[in-house]
Amino acid sequence: MFHPKQPILYLFLSFCFFFLTTLSTLAADLRYTLSMSEPHTHYFEVEVELSGARQNYIDYKMPVWAPGSYLVREFAKNVEGFHATDKSGKALRHEKVDKNTWRVYSNKAEAVRVRYKVYAYEMSVRTSFLDASHGYVNGTSIFMYPEGYQKQQGTLVIQPFKDWKTVSTGLKSTGNFTYTFPDYDILADSPLEIGNHEVLRFEAGGVPHEIAMYGEGNYQPERLLADMKKVVEECISLMGELPVDRYVFIVHNLHRGGGGLEHLNSTTLQTSRWNYGTEQGYTGFMALVAHEYFHLWNVKRLRPAPLGPFDYDKENYTRLLWVSEGITSYYDDLITQRAGLMRTERYLDVVAGSINSVENTPGNQVQTVAESSFDAWIKYYRRNENTNNAEVSYYTKGGVLGHLLNMEIMKNTKGDKSLDDVMRYMYDRYYKKLNRGFTEQEFKEALERFAGRKLDDFFQSYVHGTETPDYNRYFEAAGLRLVNQNEGVLNLNWGAGTAVENGRTIVKTVARGSSTWEGGLNVNDELIAIDGYRVESDISPLISGRTIGDKVSVTVVRDGKLLELQIPIVADKSVRYRFERVEKPTAVQQKIYTKWLKLQ
Repeated sequence: MFHPKQPILYLFLSFCFFFLTTLSTLAADLRYTLSMSEPHTHYFEVEVELSGARQNYIDYKMPVWAPGSYLVREFAKNVEGFHATDKSGKALRHEKVDKNTWRVYSNKAEAVRVRYKVYAYEMSVRTSFLDASHGYVNGTSIFMYPEGYQKQQGTLVIQPFKDWKTVSTGLKSTGNFTYTFPDYDILADSPLEIGNHEVLRFEAGGVPHEIAMYGEGNYQPERLLADMKKVVEECISLMGELPVDRYVFIVHNLHRGGGGLEHLNSTTLQTSRWNYGTEQGYTGFMALVAHEYFHLWNVKRLRPAPLGPFDYDKENYTRLLWVSEGITSYYDDLITQRAGLMRTERYLDVVAGSINSVENTPGNQVQTVAESSFDAWIKYYRRNENTNNAEVSYYTKGGVLGHLLNMEIMKNTKGDKSLDDVMRYMYDRYYKKLNRGFTEQEFKEALERFAGRKLDDFFQSYVHGTETPDYNRYFEAAGLRLVNQNEGVLNLNWGAGTAVENGRTIVKTVARGSSTWEGGLNVNDELIAIDGYRVESDISPLISGRTIGDKVSVTVVRDGKLLELQIPIVADKSVRYRFERVEKPTAVQQKIYTKWLKLQ
């Protein structure tokens, strides 16, 4: 233990420890080999060779989660056939010591080779996938690491299936499907697309960009290249610099698909293969490109303190995902609009739609956006029939709060400053200068620096509280007014979502505060009759024309028993906002509107 009167001894011992640790790491050699000899079986074959360690035993660990996707996914569940040998091929004893750790008793062997297979048949941006058409690798779900050697540089050799000719990845290539990495974090954070996919290329910010297009789709290559370049250049313009010397987009065009995952110098995007043919689908894809590309700065470099260095064994908690993901969501559509790929009217409809989504989610009155961030590990990726009643999305609400913060800053500075300035300041201070993550207090102070006032009330009410903002108080800064098109319209709020299963109408969701919620209808109830009339697949004719305050008799089967429920009809309080511009905006309002949307 350090004693304040012994600083020289303490510093000397610290230096010795650092030197010995560094020497041990430098003396070791780490090499991964990835094979896929029978892709139709969905098994990747992995070999990990560690030389120079000379330890009594080495623990090999499989991460339990993928950074950027906040759920413990237990990747070790897909591992089979683990075995270990020394350099001569002699088998080494090993045992599994916990859910994701294999201990190899190496007996100070000069080299240890570990081999195992991983079943990979989950097609998402967070997992790995292998079939007869291609292979996709997310590092944390495939590559174990020898504990204590996470900072060890190494080599990855890929042995593609015999008919496959192309590999796309952000890793540095040394030729012949061989790649180097400076540490495990980079290996884990560099997805691989392996197969015979189409490769498109463009340059932006003086940096080469590669697009690996797996699967057919109705995209036009020339248009796609030009528009993705516009998105990239808009991001660079916003943040002031591009912190990579190469970037790779991996795009999966699927029958059904959606979503993305950010990486340090690459991303994986999934979309429906026919999505490119409509305005909504195309601009939606471009917004996805913008979202994941903006993560180059926000998350991968500018990050909350708990999100790096990563602990791959357990959850890494933060209450700031509303900043990491939500503020990025604020920017994705805005960047698309600023790049000229989304009509301004369409963009304003998208913003209003996000506000509608938040305000029409009952869980918005239950869970704060800070709680949503913290509980992502147990809630966001584990949706159930009650999710909308109990939770709010840190993506959507975080994006809405981004709009309010931007308007607050622009209003207080008469359009001279915006949220853009906050993000550039945060990036420069915490990533470039301090090289560390930031706290909520530090983010709040940065906002206050540019807003010119304390934001305690904002954080208490909207970040750590569930109060409903006065939206027009904020958006009037840009000469905009939100109009609720449901105002004065008296609709009934039935509130039950149903599905037809084997000819039976089954209740799937019941919205908090709705008629069916108040009347005691349950998820999994089978609807039999309403006021004595048999329920068919469409129940709307049986409930339309009712008056607020009426009661409806509903016959259901619950756990095999017939029940009669009295459902009180209550009013629909949902909102349907749409933006309108004020008739005569002031010069300042026009300035803010124009600068925000980059219309000049």
